[in-house]
This record gives sequence, structure tokens and C-alpha cells, in this order.
Amino acid sequence: MQEVARRKQMYKALRWSAFFFVGFLVVTQQVITNGPLISMDARIANAHRENFPNWIDFIFMRVDNLGLRGLTATVLLISALFISRKFKTWRPLNLAIFSLLTLNLVVGILKLVIGRTKPKLNIDLIYAGGLSYPSGHASNALLTWGVLAYLLYRYAHIDRYRGRLASAAVLVATFAICVVSLIRNTHWLSDLVGGLFIGATLLVIVIAVDRYVPSNSQRS
Repeated sequence: MQEVARRKQMYKALRWSAFFFVGFLVVTQQVITNGPLISMDARIANAHRENFPNWIDFIFMRVDNLGLRGLTATVLLISALFISRKFKTWRPLNLAIFSLLTLNLVVGILKLVIGRTKPKLNIDLIYAGGLSYPSGHASNALLTWGVLAYLLYRYAHIDRYRGRLASAAVLVATFAICVVSLIRNTHWLSDLVGGLFIGATLLVIVIAVDRYVPSNSQRS
């Protein structure tokens, strides 16, 4: 029965992954063909921005840092190692490493291939050596914090209520990072949407891989 349940969860995860990937392809098509979404990019990038006091800028920077690869990767790896040692299984650490390698490989290649310029340059070009699309902050935040929440629920065996709180915290943090990016004009809106879609795609793939390979240490 457990094997059947795991396989159902895996297939469900793969379907969601395909859905998110289609969303990413749609956004990418808009970026490459200069579709209607790009007009919204320009309106947001050219909108008037307030001169915030230093303490608000400080808060914005701290929120933005929640999407930094170095910070999130460090927290995820340390947490996964702790969970692995405490519950005597290397699966959490292996999943953490797999997710980070996949994220950096996929998003890194996409950035290099598309080469989109940043909005602060006041010009939107692709294949120009930029690294704006898809947003690494958005994809990194959703995938890394999402994997951590998944590991806490599946392997640290926190209760369902706390698991939902952890998932909600991931969504709130990711949304806040995207809003701050728009306020600071560090990414086009489509960069962030594309980053969310590819981050969600990879997150659900990690979950599908975990459900495909059985483990006695994970919650069924």
C-alpha cells in the first residue's frame, strides 16, 4: 500500500512539474518575442520610485538577501546535515545537494543562453550577455526554502500544522523577495515570474525523485 501511495504522489508531482514548466515556457516565449508581458515590464521599470529612508533600504536589502544563493545554500546544507545525522539517514543531505546542483545548472544555463539585460540599464535586450532572466533570486528562494520545508516535514517528522506553516513561510518569503526586487528595480517582472515557474518546476521534480525511491526514514 505504501508503495502505491508513493507512486501516486510521484505521478502527481510530475504532473505539477509539467504544469509549472509550461508556465515557464510561456513566459520565456514572451521574453524572446517581446510579447504583451514585456510592455508591463517596461511600465513597472519606468514607474516613479520613492526615496526611502536608510532604515527601510536596510530592511529591503535583508529581505533581498533571503534569495541569495550563498545564504540559502548554506542554511539548507547545514539543516539537511543536521536532519540526516539526527534521524540516521543521508537522504535529506543527498536531496539538498541534488536540488542545489540542479538549480545552479538549469538556471545558470538559461541565464547564459537568453542573456537578458537588467532593468537598471534602462534597456531591455536579449542575447546581450546579461544575466537577468530567469531571476535567480526568485527561483533560488522558492526551490531552496521549499526543499528545506519538505525535508522538515518528511524527515524531521514535524506535525502537519507546522508543515503547513513552513510552506506558508516559503511562499511569504518568496513573494517578499519578488516585491523588493521590483521596488529596487533589480529585475523585470517577467524575470521574477519565469524564475518562480522554473523554481517550482525543479522543486516538484525533487519531490518526485524522493517519492520514486523508497526510504524507511521518510513519512509515507
